[in-house]
Amino acid sequence: MAVTIRIPTPLRKFTDGKSEVDVEGGTVREIFDDVENRHGGLKDKIFDDAGEVRRFINVFVNGEDVRHAEGLDTPVKDGDELSVVPAIAGGLGSRPRQV
Repeated sequence: MAVTIRIPTPLRKFTDGKSEVDVEGGTVREIFDDVENRHGGLKDKIFDDAGEVRRFINVFVNGEDVRHAEGLDTPVKDGDELSVVPAIAGGLGSRPRQV
């Protein structure tokens, strides 16, 4: 099954600068295995040492967070779109008040 995986800008160096890569697999796990076979190094940035998606990385299939589905065993079908979205932290912090 052909699935399109969207690659965030910071990880595109592993996909020759491509923002989207067509890969194959029947589950999210198989998709990541295929993208790793085609573009080595990406999986190390997405997965922790236990083989789980890093806490600060979100993975969506057709806009649905896989953590709320079947995780890495979430099924995918031909034409689905998988997105990798790194969490963004920061924002306006507290500053000392000037008087």
